[in-house]
Amino acid sequence: MVSSTKIKSVDFYRKIPRDLTEASLSGAGLSIVAALIMVFLFGMELSSYLEVSTTTAVIVDKSADGDFLRIDFNISFPALSCEFASVDVSDVLGTNRLNITKTVHKFPIDPHLMATGTEFHSGLALHNINHGEETKEELPDGAIPLTSGSFESYTHHFPILVVNFYAPWCYWSNRLKPNWEKAANIIKQRYDPESDGRVLLGSVDCTQEAALCRKNHVQGYPSIRIFRKGSDLREDHGHHEHESYYGDRDTDSIVKMVDGLVAPIHPETHAVALDGISNDTVKHLKKAPVTGGCRVEGFVRVKKVPGNLVISAHSGAHSFDSSQMNMSHVVSHLSFGRMISPRLLTDMKRLLPYLGQSHDRLDGKAFINQHEFGANVTIEHYLQIVKAEVITRRSSEEHSLIEEYEYTAHSSVAHTYYLPVAKFHFELSPMQILITENPKSFSHFITNLCAIIGGVFTVAGILDSIFHNTVRLIKKVELGKNI
Repeated sequence: MVSSTKIKSVDFYRKIPRDLTEASLSGAGLSIVAALIMVFLFGMELSSYLEVSTTTAVIVDKSADGDFLRIDFNISFPALSCEFASVDVSDVLGTNRLNITKTVHKFPIDPHLMATGTEFHSGLALHNINHGEETKEELPDGAIPLTSGSFESYTHHFPILVVNFYAPWCYWSNRLKPNWEKAANIIKQRYDPESDGRVLLGSVDCTQEAALCRKNHVQGYPSIRIFRKGSDLREDHGHHEHESYYGDRDTDSIVKMVDGLVAPIHPETHAVALDGISNDTVKHLKKAPVTGGCRVEGFVRVKKVPGNLVISAHSGAHSFDSSQMNMSHVVSHLSFGRMISPRLLTDMKRLLPYLGQSHDRLDGKAFINQHEFGANVTIEHYLQIVKAEVITRRSSEEHSLIEEYEYTAHSSVAHTYYLPVAKFHFELSPMQILITENPKSFSHFITNLCAIIGGVFTVAGILDSIFHNTVRLIKKVELGKNI
């Protein structure tokens, strides 16, 4: 066995007996100063170790062919009804998607942008409508022309008032007119207004009664509305809560719809039966908008090529007066790219100083058309988008931490001969910003920490030795002079 004496011979740190050492006041002071310097330098080194250094480079966008870009939005339109609000997407490759509904939600709002009801679901109501055979046959007027002066008296007199809000210049209104008049004559004979008095069909010319149409938030022509006597009257300047009919517009369908509305009403007392309206009628009726605004929110996915996100009034069976459409809007939120998870959001706060912080450039901004009733004004936004990708090396394997899409925005208001829209034209830069994190290794931190302790300890020892020998030398010189 190796003796303990031989093991002790390799001791690098041989000890001096305490009786042979001497403590001094100067040494104690220098030791305290050295300890404070060590603590200070340790804090500086620890801060440097925890701090993330980054390098930034501009490179060609590495997105793979076929990648899609997500656009999240929340935009309020005080003068666009949810009844016709449509979100469309197009791009330079020929993609053209109209009236996206799967990932888009619409909520009616008032002029102050406050919600006035639950989510509006249009479904297939505005498409694939049967208009009947087109005819130029002249039929006697069966529907009663209504005006602002007579409208209220009719709504209070008849339990059911079915009104066609139309415009003489509208193709779809002219297509509906013969079927509407024929249906009105059939209903008049079946439910005589004098003896029966349960239902009446009327018509409103919105070019002559513009105020009445605006009061009932009619934005597309023709609009068939059902007004019920009594409980539907609100204390809101006499405005009626009523329903819209979105079913087929041929004569038989209109008559069947009216029969379904009248059936529950007793012909003498005008009391409503308990069984209510038939399901066949209800499925084509929806609550009409009580306000003329709409908040459109949701997301769409687009190809990473120049394109357009367009919000406008759209219908396959209605016409719109472009001079009356007002596309003023307030952007609550507009962003590009995937939604950031809470975990990544924490890292993003650390990385924000290295990003441009322009991913919400339009948020909270209002774009208001000052012209009365719209006056054919389109509001456009030109967005230039740049991708910023952050790479982290905090783990053993390099991985992407976050993809951030920043954009610049330029907006303009322009007159148009076509239907006004709110257009967001987006174009992605072919270059991207690559931000790489370069954290310091733990071994580097330990090495520097040892260097700090050993260096300060050594320097302090040298200074103490110099000071101690200087004092001894001075004392010897003074002693020699005295002798």
